[in-house]
Amino acid sequence: MARAGLTTDRLARAGAELADEVGFDQVTVSELARRFDVKVASLYSHVKNSHDLRTRIALLALAEMADRGDAALAGRAGRDALAALAGVYRDYAREHPGRYAAAQMRLDAAAAAASAGARHARMTRAVLRGYDLAEPDQTHAVRLLGSVFHGYVSLELGGGFDHSAPDTQETWTRIMDALDALLRAWPAT
Repeated sequence: MARAGLTTDRLARAGAELADEVGFDQVTVSELARRFDVKVASLYSHVKNSHDLRTRIALLALAEMADRGDAALAGRAGRDALAALAGVYRDYAREHPGRYAAAQMRLDAAAAAASAGARHARMTRAVLRGYDLAEPDQTHAVRLLGSVFHGYVSLELGGGFDHSAPDTQETWTRIMDALDALLRAWPAT
């Protein structure tokens, strides 16, 4: 019989909290069982293995970020929308570093289809509609934005800017200005 209160959703949420505390790479079914003070076998009726648990954490993180993105983009366009979407990723990574790392996990086809990944793509393309980019330039721009957002956030989280001036927020604002200018003047093919 499953231990009262243990559900797949509860385990995924607890795994996400654990990821934020100790790092996504350190999340295992064994560690989660220790947290719940149960035997590992008790969790296997809810998750298949550590990979399944990590996948569920990734799905949770992608959904949480997409929800934040939807709220942040409402009623915004152009640079405002660009900065709002970028801010969602940066803020989420700062608040939930383990979950953010989980969101970068490569998912198998079934998990990817069930994920909020498509919502993220739609949000980014919605931002880009304000810049009037046609395909394939829009896809190039989606990749550019993802690369810049993730690259900056990863360097910042890793302490890459800790001992240098100017302030990272100033740099972030300048990057948003530069991306806005680039998207407005996107080079013709």
